[in-house]
Amino acid sequence: MSNYLEELFNSFKPVTVFALVGESGTGKSFRSKLLAEKYGIDALIDDGLLIQNDKILAGHSAKREKTYMGAVRVALFDDKEHRDQVAKAWKKAHIKKLLILGTSEKMVMKIATRLQLPQPQKIIHIEEIASREEIEKAIKSRQIEGKHVIPVPSIEIQKNYPQIFSNSIKLFFRNKGLFRKGKTDGRMFEKSIVQPEFSKKGRIEISEAALTQMIMHCVNECDSAVKVKKMIIKTNSRGYKVTIMIDVPFGTQLTGKVHKMQKYIIDKIEGYTGILIEEVSIIIDKITKVEQPKETK
Repeated sequence: MSNYLEELFNSFKPVTVFALVGESGTGKSFRSKLLAEKYGIDALIDDGLLIQNDKILAGHSAKREKTYMGAVRVALFDDKEHRDQVAKAWKKAHIKKLLILGTSEKMVMKIATRLQLPQPQKIIHIEEIASREEIEKAIKSRQIEGKHVIPVPSIEIQKNYPQIFSNSIKLFFRNKGLFRKGKTDGRMFEKSIVQPEFSKKGRIEISEAALTQMIMHCVNECDSAVKVKKMIIKTNSRGYKVTIMIDVPFGTQLTGKVHKMQKYIIDKIEGYTGILIEEVSIIIDKITKVEQPKETK
C-alpha cells in the first residue's frame, strides 16, 4: 500500500476516546500517564494541550493564563482558532486512542464535541484509580502551594512555557495491573510542576448576585412574560448548578419553552463568562392568567 493510500485509509479509522474525570487538584494530570499506559492510549487532551509521546503536539496551556476565568476558557477550547488547530492536529497525527481530562462528565463531552471527536467510550473517575488519601493529599498540595502538573517532561515545558515552570519530578511506578501485558514490572515517568499566574493571585469567581442578574436577563430575553419567583445557585469546583422557580402565562407550550430557556441560559452564561454551568433546573410554580387589555369607552 502506498504512503498516500495508507494515510487515506488511516484517516477514516475512528478514534476511540476515553475520559478521566475529577475535581480540580485531585491529581488527574499526575495519573494520566498511568491510565494511558493501561489502555494503550496514544495521546491526551489536558488543559488546552494535545500531548503525544511526551511532546506538546498542538494547543496552548490554560496554565499560562493570568486569570482563572481565562484558564477555564482555554481548557474548554472556547476560542475557535485554538480548537480548530487542535482538531486538525489530532486528525493529522492519526491518533487511535485519546484521553480527555476534565472536571466533570459534561466538560469532557463538551471538549470532545468542540474538537470534532466522538463522545467518550469509557469514562474513568479519579476515585477509581486513586485512594481517598492520595486525592486529599493532592488537593491539600494544590490549595497550599498553588502548583499544578503538566504531564510532559521538563524540557518540553521549559521550551514552551519557561515563565511558569517551577520544577520536575521523576516517578517510578510498579506494575499493579496498570500496565499492559508484556510490559516491564515498572515504568519511570517525568512530569513538570508549574505555577500559573492565576494561582498566585487567587481564583476569580462570579458572585452569586452577578450570576443571578445575568440569568434574570436571559429569562427576560427568552420571554418577558415569564416571572422569576426564586433562584438558588450552588457552586463547586466543577461549576454551577442553578434552580429557578417561575410563573408562566396560561397557554404557554411548557415543554418547548422550558427546554429552550435551559439551553439559552447555559449557552449565554458559558459563552460570556467561560464558567461551566453543570445544570439548570426550572420549576414551574404557577400558571398565571393573561390579562386582557381594558376596553376604552
